[in-house]
Amino acid sequence: MSGVWVFNNGVIHPGGEPGAETSDGSRQGSSRRRKVLVHIPSNKVISSYDDLEEKLVELGWERYYDNMDLLQFHKRLTVHLISLPKDFNKFKTMHMYDIVVKNRNMFEVRDM
Repeated sequence: MSGVWVFNNGVIHPGGEPGAETSDGSRQGSSRRRKVLVHIPSNKVISSYDDLEEKLVELGWERYYDNMDLLQFHKRLTVHLISLPKDFNKFKTMHMYDIVVKNRNMFEVRDM
């Protein structure tokens, strides 16, 4: 965790460095590397919500249909909830890391 970190709207994130990620999940500077979510056991890049839902259901997550503005998944017998924007184009790095934290050793975020 070296470098400059920015506290914005209750969230801390890297900032001020070339190539650092901005609050919207994009990258600053000349190197515009894209982040992708990878399912580790299959080494498959998650390229759609259909792909993601398939992997999450295999891990015991259930789809919630309560909020029509979000795509949500809940894992039985836990307090964990994954909330994602309906539009996959708005799926940002912060959403990827939420999935990684709640599914250790099953997903990782990589630079593309």
